Amino acid sequence: MIKKTNYVILLLILIQYTNYAQYNFEVAFPNLTFSSALDLQNAGDGSDRLFAVERSGVIKVFPNQSTVNTTKTFLNITDRVTSGGETGLLGLAFHPNYETNGYFYVNYTAPSPLRTIISRFSVSSTNPDSADKNSELILLTYDQPYSNHNGGCVAFGPDGNLYIAAGDGGSGGDPQNNAQNITNLLGKIIRIDVDNPQVPLNYGIPADNPFVDSTNVNIRKEIYAWGLRNTWRFSFDPVTGWLWAGDVGQGDWEEVDIIQNGKNYGWRCYEGNHPYNLSGCNGVYENPIWEYSHSLGFSISGGYVYRGENVPELYGKYICGDYVSARVWAIDYDGINPATSTQITTAPGSITSFGVDENNELYLVSFNGKIYRFTPTIVPVELISFNATIVEGKVRLDWYTATETNNSGFTIQRSTDGATYENIFFIGGNGTSTTRNVYSYLDESVSSGFYYYRLKQVDFDGSFEYLNVVAVDLGTPKEFVLEQNYPNPFNPRTVINYQVPVEGLISIKVYDVLGNEIKTLVDEQKSPGIYSVELDATQLTSGIYFYKLSSGTFNSTRKMILLQ
Repeated sequence: MIKKTNYVILLLILIQYTNYAQYNFEVAFPNLTFSSALDLQNAGDGSDRLFAVERSGVIKVFPNQSTVNTTKTFLNITDRVTSGGETGLLGLAFHPNYETNGYFYVNYTAPSPLRTIISRFSVSSTNPDSADKNSELILLTYDQPYSNHNGGCVAFGPDGNLYIAAGDGGSGGDPQNNAQNITNLLGKIIRIDVDNPQVPLNYGIPADNPFVDSTNVNIRKEIYAWGLRNTWRFSFDPVTGWLWAGDVGQGDWEEVDIIQNGKNYGWRCYEGNHPYNLSGCNGVYENPIWEYSHSLGFSISGGYVYRGENVPELYGKYICGDYVSARVWAIDYDGINPATSTQITTAPGSITSFGVDENNELYLVSFNGKIYRFTPTIVPVELISFNATIVEGKVRLDWYTATETNNSGFTIQRSTDGATYENIFFIGGNGTSTTRNVYSYLDESVSSGFYYYRLKQVDFDGSFEYLNVVAVDLGTPKEFVLEQNYPNPFNPRTVINYQVPVEGLISIKVYDVLGNEIKTLVDEQKSPGIYSVELDATQLTSGIYFYKLSSGTFNSTRKMILLQ
């Protein structure tokens, strides 16, 4: 057998560290409590309503408002659902054209014999908050040999087809090897076309399903991917279209997969990246993009790639959690380099599911009866950089922040011994902001020697904290120095600092990538000292440029980037 792994050779030219804030939860709807909620969906119809799926067979609908105090019963099919443990009403998906056709789809287990049913229902023609329970059209059924591992997720893909997660049939270790058996639907991701049924079916088979052209009548043409143990929640990233899935492990490993057409994800041959039962295994299997051991949790709950606006630090990250340990992770994956994960918080209760509203804001569904939303634990000011630069005998201070909350401003303090500081200037802040803010101050009241600077960040209520300390030496330069321009990249102006140790003719010129001279910034006699020159690139086009300092036999060149 072959376990497929992508090997990537990296030329490391830059290391960037991302520091995630710790995120907390707040109860999104304090006045509401749900009974064994397993799913949360929105209808995508512009109504900004949310639909909570309860295991017993009830779907509750309510407005997406924190002050809401009542729900309405959208659908009640407890008369046909068998529930308890891993059985029940497990998933809900609204048709992409729900606003016009009123169709939605559910995944539930029914008794005698125990089986999974995929059905379509219609909303009432007179009440948008109520479904017609008698409108059920059963699309697909398949028997469940055991009560556990029923999968349950249903979702429409960007191709308009309905995707369905089917567990491996249960017990432990997939004793019937269902996940590797393509003549049944267990242990699979199923894909069907609900808009173009092919008689006698109530659905169609998409033309590019992997086995659609097989002449073997026993092979299930509905299969999209296989080799999965019990996919508990999958979702499509609305930006990339990737299908992310959390597949619950056996005894040691939980995994996250990117599900692709026609791929075999290895169970029961492999649990995650690790051999489990290799008997009869001779295929090509896909590795998960990320896994974690049972030292961190025991049952993954798949989530969503965050595409909302309220927590910009998490944008583009896949958020998932563990039902047992309640850990929540943000996973960063670009499809090329290995995925990286950061535990961003611990949920206040067992995580049964995640959900998103019409604005792609993320929610967490817990077995404790509550639904939560993410709120970052906000630091009043997140300072990214604080620098001191000598400019023609003066000291220029530059700093910028990534976020600000309740920030009245900064008191700049100066010291000559690093112990006793005096206030020299106050610069107002930007209150509450989630965008980068740049600050600068030029201290002209300095002479030779060492100086220390620090920032005292002050809130509107008068509370404060001291931030970073920087130091500068105003002694005579010992050598030629050409510093990196600031800012870089820039638009349209940037500053170049340089140091001259001996008197002489100084030249600073700007060149394009072909070596053509574009502009002369300095061409004059200079005494020993520290200098600064500004480049105004208003007349230049975006691109990479070089600037060169020359004096006698000394030459130094640096690169800069203009982004118009």
